[in-house]
Amino acid sequence: MSKPQLVFATRNPGKVREIAQMLSDHYDIVGLDAIGCTEDIPETAPTIPGNAIQKAEYVLEHYGAHCFADDTGLEVTALDGAPGVHTARYAGNAKNADANMAKLLDALDREANRTARFRTVIALTTPEGTQTFEGVCEGHIAVKRSGAEGFGYDPVFVPEGGTVTFAEMDAADKNAISHRGRAVRAMVEELKARG
Repeated sequence: MSKPQLVFATRNPGKVREIAQMLSDHYDIVGLDAIGCTEDIPETAPTIPGNAIQKAEYVLEHYGAHCFADDTGLEVTALDGAPGVHTARYAGNAKNADANMAKLLDALDREANRTARFRTVIALTTPEGTQTFEGVCEGHIAVKRSGAEGFGYDPVFVPEGGTVTFAEMDAADKNAISHRGRAVRAMVEELKARG
């Protein structure tokens, strides 16, 4: 029996792979390319939950696909919660992870308080409506980049109680504690409850 398809509103293969590992028993997780969605989906909401909802509802409306979308913000205490909703474009519209990390490390260069948290909101949209799930991972920003796994800010984020960055952890260990992992598990529980 084939598994139902669930579209993840992203073109980031790392994110698709990460979620697919967590949901592979229940769903066939595909990215936007698999449904022929090549346009840039609007992300114009002023909040992280708003962006997630906007993306998921766009896919359902334009492609008729059951979809979930996430938006993640890195909230750094010393930067008054920045980059927050601008996390992916912190160093410009190119969404360049290297440039984003360089700007962040520069902004914290002489800062003693390096506490930060990742916050992910997932919006799950089906014809029955939209529901959101949130996951938070507390931690701090490392002094320099370390590790080659993951994506985005993973080489500079050390989860609370840990001694290595997300980029130094294997996917299973990261998923067990990450903001995205927590949000996905909440969504999975809801999907299982729906039967």
